[in-house]
Amino acid sequence: QVQLVESGGGLVQPGGSLRLSCVASGSIFTMYAMRWYRKAPGKERELVAGITSGGYTNVRDSEEGRFTISRDNAKNTVYLQMNNLKPEDTAVYYCNAVWGSYEYWGQGTQVTVPS
Repeated sequence: QVQLVESGGGLVQPGGSLRLSCVASGSIFTMYAMRWYRKAPGKERELVAGITSGGYTNVRDSEEGRFTISRDNAKNTVYLQMNNLKPEDTAVYYCNAVWGSYEYWGQGTQVTVPS
């Protein structure tokens, strides 16, 4: 069992930055691939970025160059650094952990970028 707790969301003006954090507890964090998803009102949930247990990363094409995912295994934490934020980034951001058939979700953190 893994518990995921996100933090770092908030209200930020266009062009601003936020760093989301997701702290995992309850299992061997290093074994899990970690991902960030987001869900905007009226839209489908979409994958934003992922990082494997070995540290390989991928970021959604549309956010490439603005978003960076990283992990600190010593702190059981995965981060999403978001720069040059735009109104279309407004969404609830969810942390996700996957290992084989095991998958866990956090409760989400709201990011709001007013237009």
